[in-house]
Amino acid sequence: MKRAIAAAILSTAIFLVPTAGAVDKAAADAELTAMWKAVQSDKKAYVASVLNLTPAEAKRFWPIYDQYQRDVDMYNRKRNVALEGLIGNDRAVSDLYAKQLAGELIAADEGEIKARRKMQGKLIQNRLLSPVPAKKAALYLQIESRIRAVQLYGIAEEFPLIK
Repeated sequence: MKRAIAAAILSTAIFLVPTAGAVDKAAADAELTAMWKAVQSDKKAYVASVLNLTPAEAKRFWPIYDQYQRDVDMYNRKRNVALEGLIGNDRAVSDLYAKQLAGELIAADEGEIKARRKMQGKLIQNRLLSPVPAKKAALYLQIESRIRAVQLYGIAEEFPLIK
């Protein structure tokens, strides 16, 4: 019974979301474009402006943020090397080489997820030890997800499919 209700709700939501999203798509696109421009200019300043941290929260938050950014940068570099290996050749890529590079891409994705989980664990601890309130931590996770989505879209546009 519960599964049937859940399935009905999900199928209704699937049909309603495109209609509701179409109305706000232009506004959402403009918001993402503005966010991306702000992030390219100064990501840390953008995050600070959205989170509106108190001085005490900032003191505890920024070291976690900085470590996470270092981790993500490392995985981004690994992903870029693998992508360049996939498309850097003017000739067809062998199956063995493609398999190796695909493994490297997945490893970079898994490393990034591991870093995100580690960062989330540090941000959302028990109520007394958390560096920021859970609501601000969740907001930061949303910000990072949006930024990452725009970055990945840029990568998808920039890198052609392998031959």
